[in-house]
Amino acid sequence: MAPIGEGGTREPIEGVTITVSQDGKEIGSATSGKDGKWQIPVPHAGTYQVTLDVKTLPNTVQLQTAGKETLKGLVVQPGFSKVALFPLVKQGQGTGATGGGGGSGQLEYLISIFITGLRFGLIIAMTAVGLSLIFGTTRLINFAHGELVTLGAVVAFAFGTSPLQWPFVIAIVLAVIAVAALSGLLEFALWRPLRKRGSGLIQMFIISIGLSLLLRNGIQFFFGPDRQQFQQATAQTQLTWGPFSATPMDLITIVVSIAILVGVAVMLQRTRMGKAMRALADNRDLAEASGINVDRVILQVWVIGGALAAVGGILFGLTSAVSFDMGFRLLLLMFAGIILGGLGSAYGAMLGSIVVGLVAQYSTVWFPPELQNAWAMLVLVVVLLVRPQGILGRLQRAG
Repeated sequence: MAPIGEGGTREPIEGVTITVSQDGKEIGSATSGKDGKWQIPVPHAGTYQVTLDVKTLPNTVQLQTAGKETLKGLVVQPGFSKVALFPLVKQGQGTGATGGGGGSGQLEYLISIFITGLRFGLIIAMTAVGLSLIFGTTRLINFAHGELVTLGAVVAFAFGTSPLQWPFVIAIVLAVIAVAALSGLLEFALWRPLRKRGSGLIQMFIISIGLSLLLRNGIQFFFGPDRQQFQQATAQTQLTWGPFSATPMDLITIVVSIAILVGVAVMLQRTRMGKAMRALADNRDLAEASGINVDRVILQVWVIGGALAAVGGILFGLTSAVSFDMGFRLLLLMFAGIILGGLGSAYGAMLGSIVVGLVAQYSTVWFPPELQNAWAMLVLVVVLLVRPQGILGRLQRAG
């Protein structure tokens, strides 16, 4: 609790009462300390409501926005803390909408949402790039891609926890290798024979749906229906630099995601393999006529796509929780990012996914978190109405 004083200085407020509730039931309460901070433990992950008792505020302080003493729809993830900010101003500075000096608290909140949205968008981008490359080279809409995301997190969790408890870095490497190998095996043993037999894209799409159901139920059978938390991601502490605050895992996720996505972009632009992938995506017949080994390039795409899905799944599990359907829950957002950025464009998938992640998170500022995916879909519809080919897509003539 720290309103903005003269010259933008913060003045901590002690003795302000905060209450946390869920579904009308009080979970706990706390009083701000000398530093203006407070903390209330919650029993489990979920959506909570935080209320400030305005009667406990000093007479010289008021809420920046009248009637905003309750914050609704705050989603708490397993092992993580959730920041709840109540913008306060000196008495008489509030306008009922925005206060004269209280914009800093709102700015901190919006910045925290941006960091969360960027992290979420980069995770979606990581998983969507592989899916976009597969579509670009084979025209297959792989509905089972979400299960590769789940497998990455589940395998890393299995290797990194008891009874194995291998070093976490080794668990991550093994999980990525395992999922990449499985993805390549599916291409070699399933999708390539289907293409050789002349199976249509609709039939292959339906097969991918069946494969998705098979893998998801298999994961549920072995992993169980409950959400699990990586031991390495528990009890995260918020790091603060001025108006910026984030957990160490947020920063690791953002840095690793950006590094890998930049690496993928460099690979596509500068390496022989990447150029072959782009050539195949542009014109399969011309690529084959120019001497490119189409089957080998497609196999490479599936292996890389599986590896990216595994890394994205591990990062998603570290920043939320591991569950048997986590990849399936991301699948719609992957498709949204790919279509928004432009079908078949890996760079478009990156950009579109980041936009989807930011919109989904920023929508929670004004609307219930349960609707965040719906707002991401709305942005997709609006963009396609204005630019049907997507942000980085190219118009093509049908027929």
